[in-house]
Amino acid sequence: MKQLTALVFILILWSCQDVKRPEIPENLIPEDQMAAVLTEVYLINAARSFDNKTIKEQKVRLDSFFFRKFNIDSLQFVKSNAYYTANLSAYNALFEKVQQRMTLMKVEADSLKLAFVLGLEAKRIRDSICDESTITKADVLSDNLPIDLKGKRKTSNGGLPVIVPKLIDRKPMQ
Repeated sequence: MKQLTALVFILILWSCQDVKRPEIPENLIPEDQMAAVLTEVYLINAARSFDNKTIKEQKVRLDSFFFRKFNIDSLQFVKSNAYYTANLSAYNALFEKVQQRMTLMKVEADSLKLAFVLGLEAKRIRDSICDESTITKADVLSDNLPIDLKGKRKTSNGGLPVIVPKLIDRKPMQ
Protein backbone atom coordinates (compact mmCIF):
# COMPACT_ATOMS: atom_id res chain seq x y z
CA MET A 1 0.00 0.00 0.00
CA LYS A 2 2.87 2.36 0.84
CA GLN A 3 4.51 1.59 -2.46
CA LEU A 4 1.32 2.37 -4.37
CA THR A 5 0.91 5.67 -2.51
CA ALA A 6 4.53 6.59 -3.21
CA LEU A 7 4.11 5.73 -6.88
CA VAL A 8 0.95 7.87 -7.19
CA PHE A 9 2.68 10.74 -5.40
CA ILE A 10 5.70 10.53 -7.73
CA LEU A 11 3.43 10.44 -10.80
CA ILE A 12 1.56 13.51 -9.56
CA LEU A 13 4.79 15.42 -9.01
CA TRP A 14 6.16 14.32 -12.34
CA SER A 15 2.97 15.31 -14.20
CA CYS A 16 3.05 18.81 -12.73
CA GLN A 17 5.09 20.83 -15.11
CA ASP A 18 5.72 24.46 -15.65
CA VAL A 19 3.45 25.50 -18.50
CA LYS A 20 4.76 28.57 -20.25
CA ARG A 21 2.13 30.88 -21.60
CA PRO A 22 2.93 32.77 -24.76
CA GLU A 23 4.02 36.35 -24.31
CA ILE A 24 1.98 39.19 -25.74
CA PRO A 25 3.04 39.50 -29.38
CA GLU A 26 4.21 42.94 -30.45
CA ASN A 27 1.67 43.00 -33.29
CA LEU A 28 -1.26 41.46 -31.38
CA ILE A 29 -4.54 41.60 -33.26
CA PRO A 30 -7.06 43.54 -31.13
CA GLU A 31 -9.90 41.51 -29.66
CA ASP A 32 -12.66 43.04 -31.81
CA GLN A 33 -10.66 42.53 -35.00
CA MET A 34 -9.75 39.01 -33.88
CA ALA A 35 -13.48 38.25 -33.52
CA ALA A 36 -14.00 39.45 -37.10
CA VAL A 37 -11.01 37.40 -38.25
CA LEU A 38 -12.28 34.22 -36.56
CA THR A 39 -15.76 34.81 -38.01
CA GLU A 40 -14.23 34.99 -41.47
CA VAL A 41 -12.17 31.85 -40.77
CA TYR A 42 -15.34 29.94 -39.88
CA LEU A 43 -17.09 31.19 -43.01
CA ILE A 44 -14.12 30.12 -45.15
CA ASN A 45 -14.09 26.68 -43.54
CA ALA A 46 -17.84 26.38 -44.13
CA ALA A 47 -17.37 27.33 -47.78
CA ARG A 48 -14.66 24.70 -48.14
CA SER A 49 -16.78 21.99 -46.56
CA PHE A 50 -19.80 22.97 -48.68
CA ASP A 51 -18.22 23.13 -52.14
CA ASN A 52 -14.48 22.56 -52.06
CA LYS A 53 -14.44 21.12 -55.58
CA THR A 54 -15.64 24.38 -57.15
CA ILE A 55 -13.22 26.41 -55.06
CA LYS A 56 -10.33 24.26 -56.29
CA GLU A 57 -11.56 24.33 -59.90
CA GLN A 58 -11.83 28.12 -59.86
CA LYS A 59 -8.40 28.30 -58.17
CA VAL A 60 -9.75 30.61 -55.46
CA ARG A 61 -7.19 31.25 -52.73
CA LEU A 62 -9.39 31.94 -49.74
CA ASP A 63 -6.46 32.28 -47.33
CA SER A 64 -4.77 35.05 -49.27
CA PHE A 65 -8.09 36.84 -49.63
CA PHE A 66 -8.63 36.54 -45.90
CA PHE A 67 -5.18 37.89 -44.95
CA ARG A 68 -5.46 40.73 -47.46
CA LYS A 69 -8.93 41.67 -46.22
CA PHE A 70 -7.75 42.15 -42.64
CA ASN A 71 -4.28 43.41 -43.55
CA ILE A 72 -2.54 40.76 -41.46
CA ASP A 73 -0.08 37.99 -42.20
CA SER A 74 -0.19 34.34 -41.23
CA LEU A 75 2.49 34.65 -38.52
CA GLN A 76 0.64 37.52 -36.87
CA PHE A 77 -2.57 35.47 -36.92
CA VAL A 78 -0.88 32.38 -35.46
CA LYS A 79 0.81 34.32 -32.65
CA SER A 80 -2.34 36.24 -31.79
CA ASN A 81 -4.41 33.07 -31.83
CA ALA A 82 -1.88 31.31 -29.56
CA TYR A 83 -1.97 34.25 -27.15
CA TYR A 84 -5.78 34.28 -26.97
CA THR A 85 -6.04 30.49 -26.60
CA ALA A 86 -3.69 30.56 -23.61
CA ASN A 87 -6.21 32.68 -21.70
CA LEU A 88 -9.39 30.60 -21.63
CA SER A 89 -11.72 33.31 -20.32
CA ALA A 90 -10.57 35.79 -22.99
CA TYR A 91 -10.94 33.11 -25.66
CA ASN A 92 -14.47 32.28 -24.49
CA ALA A 93 -15.39 35.98 -24.62
CA LEU A 94 -13.91 36.10 -28.12
CA PHE A 95 -16.03 33.15 -29.22
CA GLU A 96 -19.16 34.74 -27.77
CA LYS A 97 -18.50 37.73 -30.04
CA VAL A 98 -17.97 35.37 -32.98
CA GLN A 99 -21.22 33.58 -32.19
CA GLN A 100 -23.10 36.91 -32.01
CA ARG A 101 -21.66 37.93 -35.39
CA MET A 102 -22.64 34.62 -36.95
CA THR A 103 -26.17 34.91 -35.52
CA LEU A 104 -26.53 38.42 -36.96
CA MET A 105 -25.29 37.20 -40.34
CA LYS A 106 -27.78 34.33 -40.27
CA VAL A 107 -30.68 36.66 -39.41
CA GLU A 108 -29.66 39.01 -42.22
CA ALA A 109 -29.35 36.16 -44.71
CA ASP A 110 -32.71 34.71 -43.64
CA SER A 111 -34.43 38.08 -44.02
CA LEU A 112 -32.92 38.55 -47.49
CA LYS A 113 -34.03 35.05 -48.46
CA LEU A 114 -37.54 35.74 -47.14
CA ALA A 115 -37.75 39.01 -49.07
CA PHE A 116 -36.61 37.21 -52.23
CA VAL A 117 -39.15 34.41 -51.80
CA LEU A 118 -41.95 36.89 -51.09
CA GLY A 119 -40.97 38.84 -54.20
CA LEU A 120 -41.09 35.67 -56.30
CA GLU A 121 -44.46 34.75 -54.82
CA ALA A 122 -45.85 38.23 -55.54
CA LYS A 123 -44.56 37.99 -59.13
CA ARG A 124 -46.11 34.54 -59.50
CA ILE A 125 -49.45 35.85 -58.27
CA ARG A 126 -49.27 38.89 -60.57
CA ASP A 127 -48.44 36.64 -63.51
CA SER A 128 -51.25 34.19 -62.72
CA ILE A 129 -54.00 36.79 -62.50
CA CYS A 130 -55.73 37.32 -65.78
CA ASP A 131 -56.90 40.68 -67.14
CA GLU A 132 -58.99 42.44 -64.48
CA SER A 133 -61.50 43.71 -67.01
CA THR A 134 -62.80 40.18 -67.64
CA ILE A 135 -63.70 39.42 -64.01
CA THR A 136 -66.81 40.83 -62.44
CA LYS A 137 -68.27 40.70 -58.95
CA ALA A 138 -70.97 38.39 -60.25
CA ASP A 139 -68.33 35.97 -61.57
CA VAL A 140 -66.65 35.78 -58.19
CA LEU A 141 -69.89 35.41 -56.27
CA SER A 142 -71.19 32.71 -58.63
CA ASP A 143 -67.78 30.98 -58.65
CA ASN A 144 -67.33 31.60 -62.38
CA LEU A 145 -63.62 32.03 -62.08
CA PRO A 146 -61.22 32.13 -65.00
CA ILE A 147 -59.78 28.86 -66.21
CA ASP A 148 -56.05 28.49 -66.71
CA LEU A 149 -54.37 26.98 -69.77
CA LYS A 150 -54.71 23.43 -68.46
CA GLY A 151 -58.47 23.76 -68.06
CA LYS A 152 -58.41 23.89 -64.25
CA ARG A 153 -59.82 26.64 -62.10
CA LYS A 154 -57.20 29.01 -60.75
CA THR A 155 -56.92 28.62 -57.00
CA SER A 156 -54.58 29.89 -54.36
CA ASN A 157 -53.07 27.83 -51.57
CA GLY A 158 -55.58 25.60 -49.83
CA GLY A 159 -57.93 25.36 -52.79
CA LEU A 160 -59.56 28.73 -52.15
CA PRO A 161 -60.51 30.76 -55.21
CA VAL A 162 -58.32 33.61 -56.33
CA ILE A 163 -60.07 36.89 -55.56
CA VAL A 164 -58.92 39.82 -57.63
CA PRO A 165 -58.76 42.94 -55.48
CA LYS A 166 -60.13 45.29 -58.15
CA LEU A 167 -63.45 44.10 -59.55
CA ILE A 168 -65.69 45.96 -61.96
CA ASP A 169 -69.40 45.77 -62.68
CA ARG A 170 -70.43 44.87 -66.19
CA LYS A 171 -72.89 47.37 -67.48
CA PRO A 172 -75.03 46.65 -70.46
CA MET A 173 -73.94 48.45 -73.55
CA GLN A 174 -76.32 51.17 -74.64
